[in-house]
Parts: sequence; C-alpha cells; structure tokens
Amino acid sequence: MSAIIADDPAAETDAAMPSSAAEEQLIAVIGDAVASGPPKRRARPLDTRVTGQPGFVLHSYPHRETSLIIDVFSRDYGRIALVAKGAKRPLSKLRGVLQTFQPLSLSWSGKSEIRTLIAAEWVGGLLPLEKSALLCGFYLNELLVKLVARDDPHAVLFDHYVTTLNQLAHQEPAPIVLRQFERALLKQTGVAGDFTRCTSSRQPVDPVENYVVDPERGPRIARAADSWPRVSGKTLLDMEREDYSDVVTQAQSKVLMRFLLAHHLGGAPLNTRQILIDLMQL
Repeated sequence: MSAIIADDPAAETDAAMPSSAAEEQLIAVIGDAVASGPPKRRARPLDTRVTGQPGFVLHSYPHRETSLIIDVFSRDYGRIALVAKGAKRPLSKLRGVLQTFQPLSLSWSGKSEIRTLIAAEWVGGLLPLEKSALLCGFYLNELLVKLVARDDPHAVLFDHYVTTLNQLAHQEPAPIVLRQFERALLKQTGVAGDFTRCTSSRQPVDPVENYVVDPERGPRIARAADSWPRVSGKTLLDMEREDYSDVVTQAQSKVLMRFLLAHHLGGAPLNTRQILIDLMQL
C-alpha cells in the first residue's frame, strides 16, 4: 500500500466514530489529557527527518482551519507531536488514516516541539477494537499521554502496547490485560520498583507476608498504622511474573495499581478509568 502524503487531496469520508455516549465522552476527555500531560523531556537531539517509523495516533485535535495536531506514540522516538497539514479538508486521505489504534508507518521532518507530518501509511495487522475493548484502548492512550514524556523513546513499552491492543481485540480478559500494561508502563518509565525484594530488609518478598508498596521505594512489611493498600507477598510475586490467574491477585493488584497510578499522576484524574469503572467495574 502506498503512503499517503500530507496535503495530497483525494476523496475520503470521515472514519466511523464510536456510537455510545460513553465512547463519545472518552474521545472528548482524551483531549483534556493531552493538555495536562507529563513534563516534556528530550532524551536525544531531534532528528530533522524520519521516515517509515512505526507508530500509533493517541489523539488528534484541530489546528487552524484545515490541519490537525496529532499526538503519536512511535516505537523509536517515543511520544511526539506532529502537525498534519490539510488533514481536515473534506478530500484529504489523511482523515481516514490518522485514526487511533491503527498501526501506521509515519514520516516527519523538523526540529521544533511540533514537527511536520510528511506521509502516513496504514500498515494493518491488528483487528479493530470494538465495544468494551475500544473503551479500554482509550484508557491505554490516556495513560500514555499523561505518564510518558515527549521525545523519550520506549521501544519495549511500544511493543507491549501493540501486544495489549491485540489481546483486547481478541477479547482476552480486560482486567488482566490492563494490569499487565499498567505494570509495564510504570516499569518502563522508571517509576516502579522491584516487587520481589523488600526495600526495608533487602530480603526476598515472602509469599505469606503482608506488604504495602511505597510508590517511590517499593514493597515493605505492612504496619498497623499503614493506610496504603495491603497486598500479600504472593500477589507481588505474581505481578512480577505477570501471572494473574489467582482471583486474590486480581483483586489486590487492581487496588494496588490504582494507588500507584494516582501517586505518579500527581492527583491528575484518569477520566477514562472512571468511565471504565462505571461500565465494567475494572
């Protein structure tokens, strides 16, 4: 399939939007997440021209009369902002390509904070997200927007994102899939500790002991006065192994991840999580 070049007019219709009110609300709140994302961090000098980079659109919003700003998660360059010139024109092919959860091959140029999209090509290979899986997909995107700094490469996390979308599309259990992604996100962004070792004693975590997890340090033995969520050592070890087959592990990990995410978000609300809680009790 040939690449679609920015500003190249061709007949195209708008992509289908989610039908339910909840899904429409999710699209709106992702825009708020973009504005309140994490501090910008540039891990290396910006390349002036990049071609054929795997990526996904996390969110897009209008720019001037005919263009869009798209927030992209790319495999080798991390989360970046691109201006898609002419993408709002009725005959622009980009309108049908720059959709969320679609694997893309992207090319761009420029050194500024917002670079210029040169071309976009739909790659394919993933089933579309539907119904509850689509809601979960928006939740993943909000997490990435709020917790991943711009221009900070995360190739391993990108691959995990692709795997997670594929799992959701194949209707694998959403609570387990989301816990695995949340844990991977915190680990890959450098804010999650080792769940296999107690930070206070440096001893291996005991499966039968109860612990709390210090968001900045890691697990320690639970104390009577602790207000943080208590989890068993087995739950921590299961999470480290990505084994959520135990229903107790599922329940405790859900509470723990909510606590850790809330801390690292610095009080910023996760709009999509609340919607998911209301709809699915995740």
